[in-house]
Amino acid sequence: MRKEDCFNLGKITKPFGLKGEVVIFLDVDEPNNYASLDSVFVEVKNQLVPFFIQNIRINGNKATVKFEDMTQEQAAAIAGCNLYLPLDNLPKLTGKKFYFHEIIGFHVIDDEHGDIGTVASVIEYPAQPLFQIINNGTEILLPVLDQLINNVDREKQTISVHAPEGLIDLYLQNS
Repeated sequence: MRKEDCFNLGKITKPFGLKGEVVIFLDVDEPNNYASLDSVFVEVKNQLVPFFIQNIRINGNKATVKFEDMTQEQAAAIAGCNLYLPLDNLPKLTGKKFYFHEIIGFHVIDDEHGDIGTVASVIEYPAQPLFQIINNGTEILLPVLDQLINNVDREKQTISVHAPEGLIDLYLQNS
């Protein structure tokens, strides 16, 4: 399994108890959606290794997990490792909700300026993620805010937005 074909589920934070269990931080919006996992990929030395789950107990964004045939020493050795699942395991989103990875390449259509370019990436800043849009070689940064997004059309691969007044002009007048 390649990392590009997966999403980050979270991280093993520490070993737990004497029976080879680990505590996992689940970096997802709905941790309970993952309460019946059979397996995960653990990133060990830059390789994704499948680990099979014997038992999982979720409490908020943390879970205590017992992997099959894991000793206390092995649990300690994987502390700090990231966890991944195949992209197919993500719940399907509809309407204006989307995963950042799925909108790469979408055209952004602004109410005032029309097609302002293609989403090259989503830059995740602590305060606010930003669309990085490329318009004929010019970079446009637009906040990812629900109130600015009118529509996401997955079939046409477009995102309709209402950019703050003057923001797009700042980028386009310097190109």
